Amino acid sequence: MVPASNLWAFVLASVVLIVIPGPSVLFVIGRSLALGRMGGLLSVVGNAVGMLPLVAAVALGVGTVVAQSVALFTAIKLGGALYLVYLGVQAIRHRADAADAVTRQVAARSPWRLLGEGVVVGVTNPKTIAFFVAVLPQFVDFHAGAIPMQMAMLGTAFVVLALACDSVWALAAGTARDWFARSPRRASHLAATGGVMMIGLGGVLALSGNEH
Repeated sequence: MVPASNLWAFVLASVVLIVIPGPSVLFVIGRSLALGRMGGLLSVVGNAVGMLPLVAAVALGVGTVVAQSVALFTAIKLGGALYLVYLGVQAIRHRADAADAVTRQVAARSPWRLLGEGVVVGVTNPKTIAFFVAVLPQFVDFHAGAIPMQMAMLGTAFVVLALACDSVWALAAGTARDWFARSPRRASHLAATGGVMMIGLGGVLALSGNEH
């Protein structure tokens, strides 16, 4: 078990890191602007589910191997970046649909598909692997033993915190999108903006360095 003092210190550090806008936040905002609150929340849940295999991998030591391999790290990074670009292009192509009501738009796209897209983004985010490998061990009590279990607990705590914080971003962005949706032209422009944000995020991830 993780000592209570270590757990609370990790929670505080995680909250600080999570609330600062980064790749996950920009992804959630972009999806919420393009799809509305429900689409954004489904993306948040999918993204969180996608983090769970990373938690398991790091806890079992696989994450360390990936983080130390430039080839694997780069392959995951580029895969996730290309997928974000694809989602951004799709949002721009279907920007006219932003004039529809949120419920109709989500109904037109399967909730499972939205969840699946979020999972792909979550599991292919190399920065999450790097964060888990670099930060989780700092809050583990090696004298308490059961190191994999402690890392799994810390990783799960991070996923829960990310789910809560990202949901707030999704609701805020989705609410703003609904307000703009009163004008079909503004809604179309806003959906395109969300798509551009995801394409830009994909470019940033693809061009970022491999420090890990």
